[in-house]
Amino acid sequence: MQNSLSTAFFPMARRAFAVLTGTALLFAARPALHAEILVKDGQKVAFMGDSITQGGWGSPGGYVRLVVAGLEANGVKVTPIPAGISGHKSDQMLARLKKDALDKQPDWMTLSCGVNDVWHGARGIPLDQYKTNITTILDQCAAAGTKVVVLTATVIGEELDNDNNKKLAPYNEFLRNLAKERKAPLADLYGMFESAIKATPNTTGKPGRLLTSDGVHMSPPGDQLMARGVLQAFGLDAAQLKKAEAAWQEIPGAGSVRVRFDAGQGKAFQATAKLTPRQRDELTARFKKDGKSLEAVLTAAYAEEVKAFLKPGGEFETADAVFAAKKNNDVQGKLQAKFDQRVEALLKH
Repeated sequence: MQNSLSTAFFPMARRAFAVLTGTALLFAARPALHAEILVKDGQKVAFMGDSITQGGWGSPGGYVRLVVAGLEANGVKVTPIPAGISGHKSDQMLARLKKDALDKQPDWMTLSCGVNDVWHGARGIPLDQYKTNITTILDQCAAAGTKVVVLTATVIGEELDNDNNKKLAPYNEFLRNLAKERKAPLADLYGMFESAIKATPNTTGKPGRLLTSDGVHMSPPGDQLMARGVLQAFGLDAAQLKKAEAAWQEIPGAGSVRVRFDAGQGKAFQATAKLTPRQRDELTARFKKDGKSLEAVLTAAYAEEVKAFLKPGGEFETADAVFAAKKNNDVQGKLQAKFDQRVEALLKH
């Protein structure tokens, strides 16, 4: 049996963070100091999109959560209306716009749409129909009194010259032109991603994973970059963005680390160290001084808890036997509770 950790992106994330606060941030930086924030305290903000937006709300460190936290850090508390559904394209977003967003009377709506329209190939949406769908979405929002922040679609693979990104280019150009025509705030996320990726060349020989977990869906640096772009579109300046970033460091679970213990037969026990980004970074720095990685320390701690359930001191012969006895859910819960205590002890040390 072997144990492993699903957080190999951390060194890359730290490198990406430097890029995001440097070159990429300059791409969309606003020169004004103490800028007026467009969205006001007490307003409702809908977040329309696909799986990227669904995850942006579902994950503590997702971009939607970061936008909400960033606004609140600057004195603007909004009511979020999550409206991201995995796999959705412009036609589906148009079809559910009223029910999922407008019926809830949002003052603002961010629109993140385009990745699946291209990525789904033959099941996607041709450019002409996409233009019609997006234009209709903006028309219906205007009629309902909802202002829209237009987001360009993010990358489909971090290889910027691949076929999907080339096909995506006219979709994004349309969004830029439409936002300009409608005088709508624009978060040119593709441009920001492009700048960050170009500033950090991929020399691994493997598909790029600077900002995404799989080439499309966000890793923590990607969520942070998306949130910065949206906040800038809402009018936040550099000083206000710093307040937002400081608030992100204290979001519970946004710095979580997942660990696993392979039980054989394709099965595994998994647990999550529920950390804030600040806690994660502090622990990482502490163990680095001893020549250890946070990943290795947490994995070893979790493995000890799993082995406590095995003979001679425990009930089961092997980890696989827990699954064979169909007691894995019960044991999994107990393991998480024990692991939580381990993590808490590390934080108090």
